[in-house]
Amino acid sequence: MKPRPGFPARLVPPSPAAQPKVVPRAAARPATPTGVGMESQAVRAAMVRKIQAQGVTHAGVLAALQAVERHRFVDTALVNQAYEDTSLPIGLGQTISKPGVVARMLELLCQGRSEKLGRVLEIGTGCGYQAALLSHLAREVYSIERLKGLHEKSRENLRWFRLSNLHLLLGDGMLGYPKGAPYAAIIAAAGGNDIPQAWIDQLAVGGRLVAPAVTSVGRQHLVVVDKTATGIVRTELEAVLFVPLKSGIA
Repeated sequence: MKPRPGFPARLVPPSPAAQPKVVPRAAARPATPTGVGMESQAVRAAMVRKIQAQGVTHAGVLAALQAVERHRFVDTALVNQAYEDTSLPIGLGQTISKPGVVARMLELLCQGRSEKLGRVLEIGTGCGYQAALLSHLAREVYSIERLKGLHEKSRENLRWFRLSNLHLLLGDGMLGYPKGAPYAAIIAAAGGNDIPQAWIDQLAVGGRLVAPAVTSVGRQHLVVVDKTATGIVRTELEAVLFVPLKSGIA
């Protein structure tokens, strides 16, 4: 099959032990979580209005937040908090980030663009919520998760949406995913002591990377890296608190 214009042919890693494992999407839809009013678009609209009030204005990001049902990504016991601007536990010591923080990072990723992004790499699939949002903002999304339990959970959560442009990978996110490079954008949901060089290497010229990282003041901040024809431009923004970036598969 010939690749689409602008995209190389999709490559499958030759060795599962050496490369992230690409897992096909399942066809069946899981049971829908229950919760009072969770199916209502009005509930999501109220969340979107709060995020707009925080200063997020990108039309594509706001539309994605309205379209993707966040309650499908949280545990049943916490479903009534799904549309509050708060982080929630998703198991294995990880969390689903606050919607406001997710929206802020996505707006930074899409800043200055009215059209969809090209190919995007997400580091840290988690429960799959941000990956679902990215699928509305990019032509193709690769999302990599190092924790097998969360990788499986995200697959279950995302079955409902049947997103043909989203590919879930089990692998070491610190290494990125070179088979899909170069990427128009890279976004990370975990923060390390610095931005891994592998991510910068896999970013296309003209691309942008948004990730939390520990800066010179010893605290995590949002960091934006723009890769230009003449070099790297790094911008450090507000302080944030994300789970630590780790290597390996567990």
